Amino acid sequence: ISNKSFPQMELPPRPALFDFNGVSMTRYFTDNWENVQNFKARPDDIVIATYPKAGTTWVSYILDLLYFGQTCPERQASIPLQKRVPFLDISLPSLPTGKDLADQLPTTPRLIKTHLPVQFLPKSFWEQNSRIIYVGRNAKDNAVSYFHFYRMNSAVPEPGEWSTFLRSFMDGKVVYGSWYDHVNGWWEKKQTYSKLHYMFYEDLIEDCGREIDQLCSFLGLSPSVEEKERIKTAVKFDNMKQNQMISFTTVKYMNQTVSPFLRRGKVGDWKDHFTVAQNEEFDEDYKEKMKNPTLKFRTEM
Repeated sequence: ISNKSFPQMELPPRPALFDFNGVSMTRYFTDNWENVQNFKARPDDIVIATYPKAGTTWVSYILDLLYFGQTCPERQASIPLQKRVPFLDISLPSLPTGKDLADQLPTTPRLIKTHLPVQFLPKSFWEQNSRIIYVGRNAKDNAVSYFHFYRMNSAVPEPGEWSTFLRSFMDGKVVYGSWYDHVNGWWEKKQTYSKLHYMFYEDLIEDCGREIDQLCSFLGLSPSVEEKERIKTAVKFDNMKQNQMISFTTVKYMNQTVSPFLRRGKVGDWKDHFTVAQNEEFDEDYKEKMKNPTLKFRTEM
């Protein structure tokens, strides 16, 4: 059957990268810019902010279960996560924008995800004193995960070979710009904005229960021991991978036969991708760009 009989299946052409106020972007994340910037936040909104492929889906799902896992079980079974926790920045042809989905959320609190660097977050979130959860992931694993995501996602440019993509990543010439600027910008914000909880992907892998406890204390939640166990089981990587409401299988611009949206979910996967020379060069570059000595990532465990 040709695509013509199913026009809704047509994938948009891969977009071009351009410099947007100092950050590399594509039009699918800037077309709705003014509306996104004018988003009306509420004091009880919770923002999940990350650099792409740093554990966004994982933490979104944890939060969704913490707040609505028991009160709205039917939500879990029938509504894909990307509608329960909309992606504020996105604006793709023939789909509702992330901003519209966020506006239409029936839940309290509203859970909203973004990949925006700190300077681009809509001002109303700061004005309303909304809570923000930032998740950071070590640069090497983040680069590898982003490479595979680029391969399967037609809303971003073609990645080229791994070596080409790694160079682009190091130069900040990928969608959402420099990993260094992103993780550092949000880390600095944490020093002055008390409603920001900064988490690490590696800590979640090491002890998910402990991280859920810390999230609960930040959010003022006190789920029962049983409830926490239930959540811990649901958010195990393999369980999420099997869960069609979580694994983005319904998203038409992602080709999961090229690479699954939830791929490996581990620390140290970079060792299967980096050559010795790439690793040495990356480490040198990292020393130069990672200016903040208080922000530390683990590349192995």
